[in-house]
Amino acid sequence: MKLFSSTLLFLTTILSATAADWPEAGARAYWNQGKAEISSYALNQNRYGELHAGDAVLIFVSEPFSRSKQVKLDDYATAGDDLVNVLKLNFTKKFLTGIYPYSLMLSTFTPADGVSPTLKTTMTGQEWCGHVFSQANLRSDGYEMQDFSYFETEGDTKSTLPATLLEDEIWSRIRLNPGSLPTGKIGIIPGQFVARLTHRPQKVEQAEAVQTAKNDLTEYSLKYLTGSDRVLTISFQTAFPHQIISWQETYTDFSGKQLTTTGKLTKTILTDYWKRHGNSDRELRRELGLSTER
Repeated sequence: MKLFSSTLLFLTTILSATAADWPEAGARAYWNQGKAEISSYALNQNRYGELHAGDAVLIFVSEPFSRSKQVKLDDYATAGDDLVNVLKLNFTKKFLTGIYPYSLMLSTFTPADGVSPTLKTTMTGQEWCGHVFSQANLRSDGYEMQDFSYFETEGDTKSTLPATLLEDEIWSRIRLNPGSLPTGKIGIIPGQFVARLTHRPQKVEQAEAVQTAKNDLTEYSLKYLTGSDRVLTISFQTAFPHQIISWQETYTDFSGKQLTTTGKLTKTILTDYWKRHGNSDRELRRELGLSTER
């Protein structure tokens, strides 16, 4: 039975997750060593009919999460059944378009069992014209979507979308349980980054999903059949911990040009970055190949 083929299955599987659930041997030890995995990528981003060089960073870290409040728990020792262990992803993109910079950040909170649906996503975008914020929360009737923007037609809005696979959770599901990713024709909610950059409202679209093993690497590819001409392909290590090596995303932006965004792995480190806030810790950014300046 394909995951996410039934809304009822999608909504009820979350009830079976526990704080101790990890889908693969060694996963608990890897993701609960008190450090985050930080990977930097060389980015070439499609925007305004050109490719713009920049940096992307994927930060994966295990956190105790509240099922009811959908925030990180302060006192998880007494949370009881409200506790769910999640793999949090913070995904950032930074690039320049002419004189002004773009800064995008996506956060996803996916239960560590590798099967249950993502509980929450947020996305922020900042550039010199203004900034935007989007949030999706899993509720009993689907995903509650909220969008705030300086564009009249994009904010401030609220809507509910059917509970189905989020493109934004694929990155974490690859790391947790790539076998849980559906294949064939699927319903999917496109990613919040591309919704922002193409100025398209999010809704359930149809896509063709293919997973292909190529020796040490596996590719997961989405070809959208409705909504846009996008094709997204993510390449990752076949063996645990399934590190993401690269991705490419081809689509026609509002300029009318079809270009391919790419991200290629530069460096990975494991560190408790939330403690590394001194001037001397900028060396870690240098190790990742990121700017140490403001």
